[in-house]
Amino acid sequence: MKPTSGRNPRVRFKDGASPRVGDSLRDSGLSPAPRATVLSTTGVLGFRFAPPQALRCHPLRGLRSLSQTNEPRRQTKKATLMDVQIFDSRPQLAEAAATNAADIISQAIASRGHAFLIAATGASQFEFLDALVVQPNIDWTMVTFFHLDEYVGLPKSHPASFRRYLQERIVDRIHPGAFHFLNGDVADPAAECRRVGQLISRQGIDAAFVGIGENGHLAFNDPPADFETEEPYLIVKLDDACRSQQVGEGWFQSIDDVPTHAISMSIQQILKARHVLCVVPERRKATAVRDCLELEVSPLHPASILQQHPAATIYLDTESAALLK
Repeated sequence: MKPTSGRNPRVRFKDGASPRVGDSLRDSGLSPAPRATVLSTTGVLGFRFAPPQALRCHPLRGLRSLSQTNEPRRQTKKATLMDVQIFDSRPQLAEAAATNAADIISQAIASRGHAFLIAATGASQFEFLDALVVQPNIDWTMVTFFHLDEYVGLPKSHPASFRRYLQERIVDRIHPGAFHFLNGDVADPAAECRRVGQLISRQGIDAAFVGIGENGHLAFNDPPADFETEEPYLIVKLDDACRSQQVGEGWFQSIDDVPTHAISMSIQQILKARHVLCVVPERRKATAVRDCLELEVSPLHPASILQQHPAATIYLDTESAALLK
């Protein structure tokens, strides 16, 4: 298996002894997987997060241990195709994700002359977007954004409007070449789906920035999500768990104020992105993270579909990763 690309602190057992090749990590204070076995004593280890019978620990070559650097401590796991990275804090998580995003954007501009991105919203994206818009040496005029989802019937002036969120947190700060908003309060939302769908269908998306909802949703694709439709955007009915989350995050006063429907990018459209950067901090997401990373891919856990994406990176803090085995 290919080594992961993250860095891990030097592994030592609880009694302070250094591990030897062949030792089990069951007694190691670091191990995210009790059944993993030491394959290297270099002190820098990467973990492939897989079914227990296949779980092994792989050396990372050419990297220094964190005892030799000032970098924040993080753990790196692999769940099927996903690169799962765990950080001590939300700012560390956000900076790592933003740095990766900036590299993808710069490479796209250098190789193709333009970068096409999908932007998510919500409280979980605050620190990430703050870190992204101050990344150096990006010509934002060569970047086009597409909108991930928006409430049906909510005007842009409403505090919970995702158009307002993205306008204030991205457009007004970096002035990208273009931002294709979803106008959720138009008279014909289905026509709006077709309009923006035609725009995104003409482009290859370099990166999708997404999160995972408390109910496991990806974009506004609540469970059971439609894994089959090839339409870029669709109108979805929001379940009570999703609507309650919006109240809990402070966007609405009560669940009765939360719209019942939204325009959402489809699962298949998200999967077309060359890279998916999934930013998921906070303990309230821990159950959804566990279910989407450790259970089988299922429409009942919509974000579990990211297990099948060839270049998905999941950014967690210790709180959102708390229930991972």
